[in-house]
Amino acid sequence: MPRKLKVYVTSIGFFDLAIAAPSMKAALAAWGAHSNLFHQNFAKEVQDADTVKLAMKHPGIVLKRPVGSTKPFAETSELPDDLVSADSRSKSNRRPRPNQPVARKASATEAKKASAAHEREERKRRENDRREEAKRAEALRKRAAAVAEAEARLESAQTDHEGKLAEFAASRDELDRGERDESRRWEAEKRKLEAAVKKARMS
Repeated sequence: MPRKLKVYVTSIGFFDLAIAAPSMKAALAAWGAHSNLFHQNFAKEVQDADTVKLAMKHPGIVLKRPVGSTKPFAETSELPDDLVSADSRSKSNRRPRPNQPVARKASATEAKKASAAHEREERKRRENDRREEAKRAEALRKRAAAVAEAEARLESAQTDHEGKLAEFAASRDELDRGERDESRRWEAEKRKLEAAVKKARMS
């Protein structure tokens, strides 16, 4: 399963920038940032439904809008309305103030880098998932083997027990027959002996 993308925003130069990326690191790479804007509180993850929806339609692509505006993000954007008119701009006065980050146009190379980073993380995650799945499968195999061995021992013991019970039952049947035969023999002999005693008393 691909890693879930998140939407991050920052402000650089004249633009607010947004991107759907798998991590803060990937977002910084796509923005061309040379420092961690998140640690500096210049960037953050957003949950705004409209921004998230737009960014998710263009994963790995930097979207922009005039800085401080509420306009929708797009792949291209005009400069903020409060700047001087286009006719009065010159190349000299369009340079950013010292120490101000320069807005970088999202290039195909940056998008590819972000996509490659995402793919590397996905491959690593899939490999970890495969290893974990292999561990679970091996544990299940060992458990099934242990259960089968225990069941086989139980079945063997049960068969041995039932065999002994059958032997005891056969012995009891033989003893019962012997007891009945002895009783019949004794009754017959007893009658003869009693008759002899009676005859002796009468003579």
